[in-house]
Amino acid sequence: MSEPRIPFRLAAARRVRPLGAHAGIWMAGYSTEAFARAADGCAGAGFDLLELPSSPEALADASSIARGLDRRGLDRVVSLALDTASDVSSADEGVRAEGERRLTEAVRLAEEVGAPYVGGVTFSAMTKFTEADDGSGRQRSLEVLRRVASRAVEADVRIGVEYVNRYESNLLNTAADTRRFLEELDLPTALLHIDTYHANVEETSQAQAVADAGDRLAYIHAAENHRGELGTGSIDWAGFARALVLAGYRGPLTFESFTPAVTGARTAAEIGLWRSLWSDPDAVAASAARFLRLQLDLAEAAVGAASDPARVTTASDLAA
Repeated sequence: MSEPRIPFRLAAARRVRPLGAHAGIWMAGYSTEAFARAADGCAGAGFDLLELPSSPEALADASSIARGLDRRGLDRVVSLALDTASDVSSADEGVRAEGERRLTEAVRLAEEVGAPYVGGVTFSAMTKFTEADDGSGRQRSLEVLRRVASRAVEADVRIGVEYVNRYESNLLNTAADTRRFLEELDLPTALLHIDTYHANVEETSQAQAVADAGDRLAYIHAAENHRGELGTGSIDWAGFARALVLAGYRGPLTFESFTPAVTGARTAAEIGLWRSLWSDPDAVAASAARFLRLQLDLAEAAVGAASDPARVTTASDLAA
């Protein structure tokens, strides 16, 4: 990966692997006041970009959002997760049309706030399915995404496809699945999005997910296995960071974590968020930014030492 797949223009443009934060760390639902809180928290924690969920309310306030992020020096991306009423893999034509409308609305929001990327669960509903896809849902999803991604090119917006675990999709569950899907979609601006929380369930390792994604990988959700504070769970962050450096990954790592106190009861129930793992969004965000930068710095040092024997000075260097 010699060039970043997503072009940024502010803080994120100055880093090989910029760090982002999901606005859901600070807010549930859009309001001017909630957005300001999220933007301030993101900038204050030292992140380079803010991930903003798509909504009609955000679209109506797009010019204010763009100004607010520019003033704070933050880049931005847009995200969404389709639901059962907007599932583009559905056999119901009306449901597919609603999904295409929501995806198109997200692209419009991205264009108006100056975001070069719309990602998330863009290929089907994020929900528990009760049977395997017979191939027809996949084809319906491809048809809709091909239209949306083709139109997004005109707005200079890329579309990301984030696979999720088996309990939230019957279509795409691994990086290998998603790469094949994108190869069939056959659009250079359709990109692969890894979420470490979901990869932790389905992949043999985080590093294998990076390898399977290959040069399609463009965006990462950095989330702990329990969705809480980074570094307090079971994910092999050192191995993951090393895999990214070795692969030459040039793209964002966006911290994603939720608590019922912020999301509210409905969203918490939808994603199975039954307990609170943190109470201070600013503290958990700042901790994540420090943790991710440290992991990336250590990985770069280890990879550099391994490629230059003269830099290996201790046994731990060799072990790395």
